[in-house]
Amino acid sequence: MRKKIIGVLLVMISALAVSGCADSGRNAEENENITGEDSAPASEQGDTEENDMDEDDSRQSGAESQDTVTEGTEEYRGFILDNVLHSASEGDIHYNLYVPDSYDGSEPYALFFTLPGYEGLYFQGVGENLYSENFGFEAQNYIQDMIIAAPQLSDWGETSADQTIALVEYFLANYNIDESRVFAEGYSGGGETMSQVMGKRPDLFTAYLQCSSQWDGDYEPVVESRTPVYFVIGEDDEYYGSGPSREAYETLREMYQDEGLTDEEIDEILVLHIKDADYFESQGVTVQHGGGNLFAADDAIMGWLFDR
Repeated sequence: MRKKIIGVLLVMISALAVSGCADSGRNAEENENITGEDSAPASEQGDTEENDMDEDDSRQSGAESQDTVTEGTEEYRGFILDNVLHSASEGDIHYNLYVPDSYDGSEPYALFFTLPGYEGLYFQGVGENLYSENFGFEAQNYIQDMIIAAPQLSDWGETSADQTIALVEYFLANYNIDESRVFAEGYSGGGETMSQVMGKRPDLFTAYLQCSSQWDGDYEPVVESRTPVYFVIGEDDEYYGSGPSREAYETLREMYQDEGLTDEEIDEILVLHIKDADYFESQGVTVQHGGGNLFAADDAIMGWLFDR
């Protein structure tokens, strides 16, 4: 009797094992049909790729949407002081902002970025760039429908250059800006920063005015984009001397010549003005580097920038 029971149990176990193997085979085939590369029609595969791309775009949009602004509360001569762009990629970016009363977003406005010298950096105090320099105020005499951003960054290196680019891109994305009228000016250390910006993204700007500074950025992107550049500096600038500006000008000029541009074509997009002592002394200024602030009120200089 015991032998019969054992025999029956062995038969049942064998049957279950065979059944289990068969089910596993069917499940494997079904899984292959679901996940195999050749299982889905081409149209469905395309949908899958598009969905993946949509997810990537969504993640990118999410990153962009993390950029927020804390608006300043203090005003000085029409500028709202110490706005802060909280950039997901570049950290907190402090800037002062002038927006004409006429701006309502219905029409594109020009945009002007003015970067200050050492005395106007953020650690010097909120608004110091506007208290010590007049570029942001004088610019209003040239284009009425123009938004003016006056950043106060932390240095004149690559970090500040990247922050400037992020701030420009923020304005282009969030204000109605005429991208054919985006101007930049950098004085002293601000010129060093802006030259690095130009070496990275000259395509963002219509023209650039460099005052009493030196060129620290790359040249090739500027030549490729044909973005106009104007160098102006005192002949005996106490901080830089005029040599670095001459060298940058000559380098760009030679590169344009190698590109086949005529002298007349180069003169339209590249200018060097070396101001002698008389230029400063005739206006009551004996220090040429600090005298670079005089360029803000010089129609020939500022007029060039906004006539591009």
